Amino acid sequence: MTRLELLRRRHGLASADRKEIVMRVTSIAAVPTSSGSRYLQQLCKHWSHNLEVAFIADHGTIRFPAEGRAGTFPGDALVTLDAKDDALDVRIDASVAEQREVMKDVVARHLDRFAFREAPLTFDWKDG
Repeated sequence: MTRLELLRRRHGLASADRKEIVMRVTSIAAVPTSSGSRYLQQLCKHWSHNLEVAFIADHGTIRFPAEGRAGTFPGDALVTLDAKDDALDVRIDASVAEQREVMKDVVARHLDRFAFREAPLTFDWKDG
């Protein structure tokens, strides 16, 4: 049994109960930093304790459930991180604009926390 399955069982969530991502709105930012891979891995490890996360050194995905601390939304949100030499590319796929805005704040606050020597980082969000 995987760790994710154990967490779902502990919290009474069957995989069929999970709301799939209803991707309607997106936002993308290239965050200037030379430490993108380090921050990506720190964020993914941090969120892997409570969320569905997959990552390697230069790419990571984090699924935020439709119902959670940030509110209740029509579908899950997906955050995709890609580390480049001079930036960390962040993509948010959300079910509605409100969820996208909440996720922008969540990602920015967490990144700034891990990048405290560089904080505040610059997020030039481009909504799609």
